[in-house]
Amino acid sequence: MDFSEAAARISQKIVQKGQDASRIDVKKIEGKLKRLVEEFGVQLAEAERSVTNELAKEFNIPGIGTGGSAGPAGAREERAISEIAPGDWVTIEGKVVALLSPPSPAIAQSGIIADASGAIRFVAWAKANAPKMNDGGWYRIESAVADEFRGVTNLKIHSGTSIKPILEDRALVPSTVKIADLRPGIASVRVKVMQEWESSHERMLQSGILGDESGTIKFVIWKEPGKEKLAVGSVYTIYYATVDEYNGRLSLNLSAATLMKEEGDIVVSGGETEVRGVIVHIAPGSGLIKRCPVEGCNRALSRQNYCPVHEIQPKFVYDLRIKGWLDDGKKTYNLLLQRDVVESLTGMTLDAAKELAENNPLGMDEVFLRMRDAVLGRYVVCKGREIENRLLVKSCERAKIPVGEHASLLNRAGGAA
Repeated sequence: MDFSEAAARISQKIVQKGQDASRIDVKKIEGKLKRLVEEFGVQLAEAERSVTNELAKEFNIPGIGTGGSAGPAGAREERAISEIAPGDWVTIEGKVVALLSPPSPAIAQSGIIADASGAIRFVAWAKANAPKMNDGGWYRIESAVADEFRGVTNLKIHSGTSIKPILEDRALVPSTVKIADLRPGIASVRVKVMQEWESSHERMLQSGILGDESGTIKFVIWKEPGKEKLAVGSVYTIYYATVDEYNGRLSLNLSAATLMKEEGDIVVSGGETEVRGVIVHIAPGSGLIKRCPVEGCNRALSRQNYCPVHEIQPKFVYDLRIKGWLDDGKKTYNLLLQRDVVESLTGMTLDAAKELAENNPLGMDEVFLRMRDAVLGRYVVCKGREIENRLLVKSCERAKIPVGEHASLLNRAGGAA
């Protein structure tokens, strides 16, 4: 493998920080890269970060290095997991609290390991031939290297890493954090299940909203053997959830987490949003719908009474909902109104909608059309939780259009219809 390009990139970074190019030995850099890759089995990108970090410390350059121990020389210093930064070579002692399905044949094992200070995801490369670790076991991992993926620090086990089981079963009590204090990585929380959403993917077991005293956050659980759905309205302590970040928004992946249902309640932070504007669109799937009757499912069925999980369901349950858009003149919100709000806003009850569908040639389409006529183009005030540009409406009522906004709002409504 040719290491000259990577060595040149590292050299250029050091020079750009004001160092004299004559002080930088490119051949020496190539040698360090070669040793890390060929002797320790480290990926080239990881090796490049590690050598850059080491040189930054050597030349006392801020803004490149991570400040951690770099290279095999510092790799045997035992570290707390919470102190690990990308580019560090470390030794840790911790408990494997979850094992994950390897995403690639190049990975022999993946999971989460924790100590009293925190938790980190680990990956063992297949070519490292490292001994497999057991879920719930304690281990001493020596000379592992940390890197960064999507802003999260991970621990990589390579051919130069030593894994030794710790025979004693030590106490490990993870501390929980508030939703408002979450950062990308691994965390434990105590939360209340506020809402369940319809699954948008066949591999998704459940998604929805969790809340505590500090705020709310989206969660997802992917289908895996032994995984169960959370009960809406219940309180859980969730250990070692993965905190992901996408487009500046955090979410919790609970697929590998340990879930413990608790008694009691949590007063969830208000976080209520009030939006005033015109309903400019009513989406298909609104009106009278059928839901899967299987306990814990509640998914909307197709016109053929088909559930994507439980297939044909002749003993379906009727429900009402409205999905649409509301425009306040500056921003368009994705609305979701459940049965009680739909009944209040349209004046049509569930029983009335069922009767209309059963006695009209258009069936359920007639319910959709009448509800659309009742709310489309109406100026309303909606209150609820705004999650990722979706307003989960708790109440909605008609209101008078403020003076001066009538023409502009109706023009926007006309353009969206």
